[in-house]
Amino acid sequence: MKIGISITSAHDLSNIGDVRTGARWMIERAAAARQAGLDSLFIGDHHVTGTPYYQNTPMLGRLLAEWGDADVGALYILPLWQPVLLAEQVATLASIAEGRFIMQCGLGRGEDQFSAMGRDIRFRPSAFEECLNSLRQLWRGETVSSNGRNKFGPATIAPLPPEPIDVWIGANATVAIERAARMGDAWLAEPSLNIEQARAAFNTYRQARELLGLPIPETVAIRRDIHVAEHPNEADLIRQQVNQTGYRGFSTDALIIGDPDQMAAEFRQLQEIGYTDVIVRSLHPYQGHTIASLQRLSRVKAQLE
Repeated sequence: MKIGISITSAHDLSNIGDVRTGARWMIERAAAARQAGLDSLFIGDHHVTGTPYYQNTPMLGRLLAEWGDADVGALYILPLWQPVLLAEQVATLASIAEGRFIMQCGLGRGEDQFSAMGRDIRFRPSAFEECLNSLRQLWRGETVSSNGRNKFGPATIAPLPPEPIDVWIGANATVAIERAARMGDAWLAEPSLNIEQARAAFNTYRQARELLGLPIPETVAIRRDIHVAEHPNEADLIRQQVNQTGYRGFSTDALIIGDPDQMAAEFRQLQEIGYTDVIVRSLHPYQGHTIASLQRLSRVKAQLE
């Protein structure tokens, strides 16, 4: 099983003090993930958040300097993006990256960010599919026009990606998982699923692939919000704190908090279901704890090899 990281882009000013600190934390986490030998690195996409959220394209350009030749990529909420602009930005990032570039993508949610970007949330499924089709054509060097949800005249891009862009589609609802099975090179399951929900979602994806006459791809990934503690007592303490304060509206049984042995056992459960990659995000708000958790992931990874 492979372990990757989705580096937290959202930071509370009460924790970071100033915006440069948040950016520095992200850079330090990328360096720690590389030192831990993680298999992939990603950064997310969100807009008009009201608190600092570091935007994916420029931030990833900086993080690539810390990363090396392992897999790397970013999430893009496709209905919010003009396809030509996004195709150029991804192709440029892929040209900088030393290894494989992966575009994670999804429909997105939240009327506030759709209206702020001048998009109609009602049309996000069709806008998603149109955008993805246009991106793939542009990355192949084709001349593309559109008169659909995005209207643009004949366009080609340069540079082209040095190798094909992998597309992982994030999806949770049945119809969205079926779309991921049809259009994606891989599927990315959401972090809010507990183990039984993760099993049911995987079965939905497997059945959708079977109906299409397609095999399960080499990569089936799931996001997990985690903390790797030094020992079980520390894990119990952090678990109690999360139970008291809550965490992003997630059920606590969707989180993984434990020492390296406990973490490896949880990851093996996901592997037995059929997931090949776990993309982790640190749930601890403070940098020292997060860096220590990332360093301990090397011990988890060693148990899964």
